[in-house]
Amino acid sequence: MSASLKDTLVNKIAELKENPEKGKSVFRAQTRLVNGVLTNASIRQFNLNIDEPTDLGGNDIAPNPVELLLAALGTCQEIVYSAYAEVLGIKLDAVEVDVKGVLDLQGLFATNENVRAGYEQINYDTTLITNESKDKVEQLISLVESHCPVLDTLNNGVSITGKVNILEKKAAA
Repeated sequence: MSASLKDTLVNKIAELKENPEKGKSVFRAQTRLVNGVLTNASIRQFNLNIDEPTDLGGNDIAPNPVELLLAALGTCQEIVYSAYAEVLGIKLDAVEVDVKGVLDLQGLFATNENVRAGYEQINYDTTLITNESKDKVEQLISLVESHCPVLDTLNNGVSITGKVNILEKKAAA
């Protein structure tokens, strides 16, 4: 039988307090262009297709990257709510997050240099269903708002570095 969520989290917290150097984790995704704008991402043992809607040149068979970003924010918040509620002994009957982003396609398609390519604004609306006291729920909200990794990354940015490798295709013999 596997450990409960609370046991797993409490043990991880104790381990990090004892050995802070074990706090660094590296997450990785590998992606590849499949065809047109259809791509595939490999994350651990999972494979996800990513596509665009038809009005952006795709086949609309999977979410697009900017939709996945919104989903990452919503699901990260839900996970952090669940984790902190479990550790604090707060009963949540449901957690749902509705996330909406406003993106001006002029930035993506370079038709207006004054418009950025990314989201101009992201809004989320979280619904918690619980009978817990207002004080407990406010404590939980404060913890999630200040410790959700995706929310923190979007609010505070992160250093991003990259490089492009150009490989020459060899002619068939």
